[in-house]
Amino acid sequence: MRILLIAVSALFFGLTNPANSKNEVAGEYDYFVLSLSWSPNWCAIEGDAKRSPQCADNSGHGWIMHGLWPQFHRGYPSYCRTLERPPSRGMTNAMADVMGTGGLAWHQWKKHGTCTGLSASDYYALSRRAYAMVDRPVIFRKLDRSVKLPASVVEEAFLKANPTFEPDGITITCRNNRIQEARICLSIDLKPVPCGQDVVRDCRMKDALFDPLR
Repeated sequence: MRILLIAVSALFFGLTNPANSKNEVAGEYDYFVLSLSWSPNWCAIEGDAKRSPQCADNSGHGWIMHGLWPQFHRGYPSYCRTLERPPSRGMTNAMADVMGTGGLAWHQWKKHGTCTGLSASDYYALSRRAYAMVDRPVIFRKLDRSVKLPASVVEEAFLKANPTFEPDGITITCRNNRIQEARICLSIDLKPVPCGQDVVRDCRMKDALFDPLR
């Protein structure tokens, strides 16, 4: 009876956690999530405490690329086994202009890039392509002070700057009462697509804090 219960539990766990059941298989995913983080807010939440170079005065970082994440329609793979060589320090440092730090680039390869089935150089190149194809609203770079605004305003700004995007293909997240990220869903060939239900979780705040560039 005990063996039967263990077997049933294992089957149930596998069915209800598809990401965990596939997280070691490189190259198996349905679409991408391009995650863009507003750097000043991230610095206020945790970057300053870590003394991240991304948060240095006059760094000028706005919407940086948190990562390009392979995604299932439900759940996502992570930390996949791969035969591809890990990126060199020079390769990760070269991504700091769009990712803030080489350390973030390394972490994104380890957690997400390994699951794409691509080499590290191809993953970073694809990430740059995805980042470059999104027009980041310039209005946020013109702020000269912290403001409070509805998270929906940030989504509307992205939709206006990117007319081919649909509302169900982008979601805005909040953290610690601040705007955190804009997450944009893209097909494997980087075309806008609707997000899965576990990704579309828009922040509903009406007074989320948004900090200006440093």
